[in-house]
Amino acid sequence: MKEKQQSGLKTFFSLILSTNIPKAALTIGLMMSIITTLAGLVVPLLTKYLVDGFSMSSLSTPLLIAIGVAFIFQAVISGLSLYLLTAVGQKIVASLRDKMWLKLLRLPVRFFDQRPSGNIVSRVVNDTNIVKDLISEHFPEFITGIISIIGAVTLLIIMDWKMTLMMLIAVPLTLAIMLPLGRRMSKISRGLQDETAVFSGNVQQTLGDIRLMKASTAEQAEEQKGQHGVRSLLTYGLKEARVFALIAPTMQFVIMLVIVSIIAYGGMRVASGDMTTGTLVAFLLYLFQIIMPVTTFAMFFTQLQKAKGATERIVSILQEPLEEGQEGVEKNIDDQAIHVENISFGYEENESIIKDVSFSANPGEMIAFAGPSGGGKTTMFGLMERFYEPTAGTIRIGAVPIKALSMKAWRSQIGYVSQESSMMVGTIRENLCYGLERPEAIPDERLWEVAKMAYADKFIQEFSQGLDTEVGERGVKLSGGQRQRIAIARAFLRDPKLLMMDEATASLDSQSEFIVQKALVELMKGRTTFVIAHRLSTIVHADQIIFIEDGKITGKGTHEQLLGSHTLYRKFADQQLA
Repeated sequence: MKEKQQSGLKTFFSLILSTNIPKAALTIGLMMSIITTLAGLVVPLLTKYLVDGFSMSSLSTPLLIAIGVAFIFQAVISGLSLYLLTAVGQKIVASLRDKMWLKLLRLPVRFFDQRPSGNIVSRVVNDTNIVKDLISEHFPEFITGIISIIGAVTLLIIMDWKMTLMMLIAVPLTLAIMLPLGRRMSKISRGLQDETAVFSGNVQQTLGDIRLMKASTAEQAEEQKGQHGVRSLLTYGLKEARVFALIAPTMQFVIMLVIVSIIAYGGMRVASGDMTTGTLVAFLLYLFQIIMPVTTFAMFFTQLQKAKGATERIVSILQEPLEEGQEGVEKNIDDQAIHVENISFGYEENESIIKDVSFSANPGEMIAFAGPSGGGKTTMFGLMERFYEPTAGTIRIGAVPIKALSMKAWRSQIGYVSQESSMMVGTIRENLCYGLERPEAIPDERLWEVAKMAYADKFIQEFSQGLDTEVGERGVKLSGGQRQRIAIARAFLRDPKLLMMDEATASLDSQSEFIVQKALVELMKGRTTFVIAHRLSTIVHADQIIFIEDGKITGKGTHEQLLGSHTLYRKFADQQLA
């Protein structure tokens, strides 16, 4: 257990040290904390002289001014110190979030396939927030508290070592009670973080697919799922509250016990003449300078336990291997044939979705994939987009394996239009320019040009805001046909060398399909095009149709060739084209 705790702390501090720590601000902030503490330590000594002087009926004006100056100086320097240390914490966590965000953007698609998006969001937002609270709030208090305690105890020993020893007897008693509670709090906090991540994921998924939920009349099922999550969080919250309910009264009891003991013992010594009243007052003031930081230590160590659990989750993401191909050759694929040679692939180790597939596509050709659902057509697109790497075989552009190209060089030359064209929250302009370098430099004339090529200009002009019309989350303010035409316009703007279409008209009504199909014909001109087709009517003029069943190519050729040689293709054609 001890080794695990040390490992957790080591991981935490290693993570913090890996960020861009503002060393100058940290140094100045800590120095100011020391100065603040020293100024605070002067006040009880001045008070001692004031009280002793008051007992002799001789108030000292310079002494009162000195106390006032010490208070003001302490307040100003303390404020500056707290700001600097808090700013350091905020900058460290900002750096940490930057690292996580940059890492997530460069992780392979497989990583996101295996984890709910809500869980990942919880790591970026909730876990980093826990670390932020520790660094920007609790850590500055901990540092100043340590300095205050060291200074106060030193002066107390000088003033009266016997009373100081009596006070310090409470320390091992407090630790004996607090350490087991701290370990219990660590376990509860970790469970609470896990449950929060699961709950966040469920909420995000349900709200993200709110239309599906309502269309499926699944309110009751989602209600039960949500209530179960709320009850789980409540259970952990109550466990945490019970531990806090033990910590706070325990600390209060120990503190009151120490104060009463000091007052009683000190009162007897004052009565006997061994101690002045001013010394007793100063002793009590120093005692409070010790007690106040100690009360914050319980929160600090509780937050530290939470931060250790959060750190493990953050580090687990930061240690994930990056998507392959971040570095590579910059190569233009103009007038280059694409060769797929004996590739195989499976999402899991012991399964194969694609099995020994080979084909070639010459520049400007249209290659169509057909076959039963679940045969591997979409997976082929994933391999060609390099969302996944084949477990065997090679995909080449000319003589160069696409794996040798940088991911940016390869994907920037691909235009992708899917069944449900994805839209980002924002305007039509932002969606057209999405992913392009320096989108602000693209003139409106060019945007209207590609919109016209995609037959999207007329409906965009009908909006009062035109190109600056907000599309809503996932483009919900637009119809399916409008989203498709914007996706096609975006592809025109990218001017891709390679076009990939996953049955781009399958979910459209006949009028929208006719318009979108015209736009796609324009887009395909002069480009090597791969099409996934569920309706054979869209691919009868393809240069080559590849029929895939159960991950294998069972037929290859033109529409006429497959009609004569492939039984299942002919059956599909009879059903759809009759």
